[in-house]
Amino acid sequence: MAQQKKGFIARMLEGKERSEEYARSTLPTNRWQLFWDIFKGNFGKIVKLNLLILIFFIPVVIIVIMRQVLDQSNGILYPFGANLSMGYPATPNLVGLPESITMQSDMTTFGLIALASVLFSVGLSGGMYVVRNMVWTEGIFITNDFWKGVKLNYKNALQASLFFTIILFFSMLLIDMTELALLMDGLSKVRRVMFHISRGFTIALMVMSGMMSFWMIALGVNYKQKFFTMIRNSFLMTIGTLPQTVFFLALAAIPYLLFLIGGEGMFMFIGLIILILFALAYTLLVWINFAQWAFDKFINPKISGAKVGR
Repeated sequence: MAQQKKGFIARMLEGKERSEEYARSTLPTNRWQLFWDIFKGNFGKIVKLNLLILIFFIPVVIIVIMRQVLDQSNGILYPFGANLSMGYPATPNLVGLPESITMQSDMTTFGLIALASVLFSVGLSGGMYVVRNMVWTEGIFITNDFWKGVKLNYKNALQASLFFTIILFFSMLLIDMTELALLMDGLSKVRRVMFHISRGFTIALMVMSGMMSFWMIALGVNYKQKFFTMIRNSFLMTIGTLPQTVFFLALAAIPYLLFLIGGEGMFMFIGLIILILFALAYTLLVWINFAQWAFDKFINPKISGAKVGR
């Protein structure tokens, strides 16, 4: 009787949150609800995780800033937009010079980014492991789990990063060479058409490799696979879920839209604050949450003992 009375008093004091029916009703029932539940319920942890990831992306930020400064200085030093038909002293022929400078800048920029992948893969490997555990609704300790993720997934993150950055480097080199070739005299109409087709193919290759690299990250943090097996599976996942992949990558890129707007005013300041607070962790959360849905649909049901809907 005393225990029943105590239980009744406890229920009165704690309210309906103690009820199992109420607790079940508050659980997310789909991936959209899960994302929002994680984002709002763990925002402090997301900010902390984002800062940890951002530390290892600082070299990439510096490279991008240096490239912008270099482009601005080239615009001042070289009279690309000047009236070259009038005035004295005579200006030498500048046909192809802007494209040559752009090619040199791209080679330097994207080569340095490929080298920086050795460092930013640390943040990527730790961040994706923590986010995956969030999506699995496991208890996490940001710092401990971050370094555990680095230990377990660094190789995978580095492979995915190098896969994309190396392809990006050579793709930009080919595009710049094509732009330079199209400006030169003596190209037949057929060769010009071939150059345009090759440029389009190179851009498509860049986009495809970018999507595949995201799948490589998600596959690597969930399954043990060899490198070429992971490339094959990432290609199959990209093709098999192409509309969803494009949509969720666009959704993951929302925090960076303010930087694309341009300018140096309020939009740039807000974009910088978002980048510091949660942009990188948000991107991983959107992608890993979607990837888990895809794995539950296409992969986990075929693996003996694998959990579905985790």
